[in-house]
Amino acid sequence: MSVAEEEMAKKDAVYDYFLYAQLPVQYAFIVLFLFGITQPELTIVEYSGRILTMGITCVSLGINVGHELGHRARPHERIMAKLFLLSTLYMHFIIEHNRGHHKRVATDEDPASARYGEIIYFFMIRSIVFGFISAWKLEAARLKAKGYSFWSWRNEMIHFQLIQVFFVGLIYYGFGLVGMLSFIVAAILGVLMLETINYVEHYGLRRKQKDNGAYEKILPTHSWNSNHYVGRIMLFEITRHSDHHYKSSRPYQVLRHFDEAYQMPTGYPGMILLALIPPIWFYVMHRRINKLMEQNQLHPDRILHATDG
Repeated sequence: MSVAEEEMAKKDAVYDYFLYAQLPVQYAFIVLFLFGITQPELTIVEYSGRILTMGITCVSLGINVGHELGHRARPHERIMAKLFLLSTLYMHFIIEHNRGHHKRVATDEDPASARYGEIIYFFMIRSIVFGFISAWKLEAARLKAKGYSFWSWRNEMIHFQLIQVFFVGLIYYGFGLVGMLSFIVAAILGVLMLETINYVEHYGLRRKQKDNGAYEKILPTHSWNSNHYVGRIMLFEITRHSDHHYKSSRPYQVLRHFDEAYQMPTGYPGMILLALIPPIWFYVMHRRINKLMEQNQLHPDRILHATDG
């Protein structure tokens, strides 16, 4: 994509409208799910299938589109991002991801960056728990810097918890205990899928730490990339993760692919299934990481020149 084509794509409102249109679609899915899941005499297979489908919707629309809009600066897009994240009960993600993950990515200080040799199931627990704690700390630091109390009405983390409790209560009021618990299970499933994606996107990659304790600049070397066409369409180009972390302000329609970047062995579906079987995952990924490091396939100066050009 040339510079002129990129500028045209950035200004093309169709890409934004397509994202906006997913919000009513997501909430329509939730309503359909709640009506369907509370039907009498569902079989275990039917019940499980509906939970799984809703969980996939939670991560692919709720979190994924919420993530994209959460990086935008316009107020209405930020509000929409929070509504997307509300649909999977993960509103604190907008704080931890933007202010935490993007600054600490590829370091041991980042809960969402999987360590070399870390089993995915332990990673999920660590990322969810410490990501939530980190969001509280980040919001407390923001308020303190502005001279406000932690218990100020400006504390977004408090807002998020109250909104989510109200939303779950609304579901209980309309669809009973079965509807409420089923939605919570689907939302948890969506979060677990998100953490699986986090696991495969940064597994084993680390930024070098300087003598003064600071880390090197974030480069495309610090994320795994995937350029499979189907995944790009379904996940709004987030599979081009190297460029997303290199310049997080870039909208999804102009994220770039680098042939020199570390490439996943398969697309996202294959990587997710692979990650769920740790011995096979370690066998495949450790050989790949070690080979790439030995060959120095991705030279930082080369990538910086390619991305800035």
